[in-house]
Amino acid sequence: LKAYQPLTLFSLKITQTTTMAPSSETTSLVHNSKEDEDNMKRLKAYQPWAFFVTFGGYFMAHFSRKCYSTVKRQLQDEAGYSPIILSEMDTVFMGTYAAGNIISGKLGDTFNPTTVLAIGLFGSGTCLFLINISLWFDFLSLSLALGNFFIIAVYFLFGFFQSTGGPVGTAVMGNWFCDKKSIENRGLIFGLWTCHQYCGDVTAALCTAVVLGSGMNYTWALFIPALTNIGWAFLTLKLVADPADVGIITPEVKIRMEKLKAKQLESGSSAVDEGPAPISYSAALRIPMVAQYAFAFGFFKLTNYVLFFWLPYFLGKHFDPVTANLIASLYSVGMMPGGIIVGVVSDIFGGRRASVIGTFMGALFIFLFIFSKKSEELGAPALLSMLFLMGILVGGPNNIITSAVAADLASHPSVRGNNKSLGTVTGLINGCGSITASIGLLAVGPLQDKFGWSSVWLFLMGCTFTGTALMGSKIKEELFPKAETYSEVEANLTV
Repeated sequence: LKAYQPLTLFSLKITQTTTMAPSSETTSLVHNSKEDEDNMKRLKAYQPWAFFVTFGGYFMAHFSRKCYSTVKRQLQDEAGYSPIILSEMDTVFMGTYAAGNIISGKLGDTFNPTTVLAIGLFGSGTCLFLINISLWFDFLSLSLALGNFFIIAVYFLFGFFQSTGGPVGTAVMGNWFCDKKSIENRGLIFGLWTCHQYCGDVTAALCTAVVLGSGMNYTWALFIPALTNIGWAFLTLKLVADPADVGIITPEVKIRMEKLKAKQLESGSSAVDEGPAPISYSAALRIPMVAQYAFAFGFFKLTNYVLFFWLPYFLGKHFDPVTANLIASLYSVGMMPGGIIVGVVSDIFGGRRASVIGTFMGALFIFLFIFSKKSEELGAPALLSMLFLMGILVGGPNNIITSAVAADLASHPSVRGNNKSLGTVTGLINGCGSITASIGLLAVGPLQDKFGWSSVWLFLMGCTFTGTALMGSKIKEELFPKAETYSEVEANLTV
């Protein structure tokens, strides 16, 4: 923690007599009292349920999202959709998902977050059900234009519904995991929580394998996640979005009440606490480092997307399809513990997440350099180990930026007392990242076609360096913290 700067005897006296540490985005303002103990017990009792329901909601989102890609071959060979239409579905989804993240985060801060989450799950299940209807009644045989337009239009809406899980789920998690112990272990908690996406992806693959292996029609691989999404939506509706809704006084509520009391004393009015107002996009972007993280995440996410989508293609040049997919899968396996590792390490170092992320990106830069020189010569054992480690190095920062880092930013002192900012902040980071990544993906095909795969690895090195450079000021601040002035101490003590 930062040390106070003793400017005068008076400020030195304050420094010596107070035990309150300077507040930052990784410290809590919970005070000890019997009332606090009761609130803490109730808060802790509900945290596992909030974790379970929000984890399951995002799990269902990935379950329903991945199931489509697992039956692409059947959609082409049996349903008759062309590769061009399937590609357009991916493009449309990415576009609406990116925009939806920005919109959903704001909706979650403006309206009841659990309602927004439930609508996303209901909508996702309904979209998959509509796709099943088009397959059952063979819309393509009725009209080629109708069949193609219908499935693309449904997938357009599907992207918006899918976007609710990330920013809004993170906001609900931030509301409940706000006590001192949870904040100190925020990296671990959110690192574990972000495993939902990989669990959902694996479950979708297993579900499709069971459906196809048992001789069932492939449409069941879409119908099952449709049902589970709708079922989980009903469960989500029962989730309490904010501890304050059930009378639990959290640090955010305390700060808001203190500010309201000060306002009443100052103006002599009988102002009423109407709850925190949702933060605007411009105000969210003015929170220190939000804009930088949003752009940095875009370059990190681009690196992830290139490796995720293009590794099987690259490896297919040197190995048979089964071996190529097996080797590529090690990258995805490595991503799962990556978020946990980055979260735990950053917790150990007092929430210095930018420094840990920068270290991981520096190591990734070295791996990409090796790939640019030796990727055509490496054998299967070397590729297996390298891609697993690269999965950790890429997955850790990607998972933690849209969860623990977003929670840190949304609890910055400039917005303390306003818990209606986390959804908007997370949505901006995730949405801007998706837009940047989608645009950057367009360069991969031409690069590898004209200059070979070494140029792609150099391109990813540039993305890694640029993303890390955008966090440079935060890394410097964490490594070389400035001592606080008396005015900053006084401001901290007043809250």
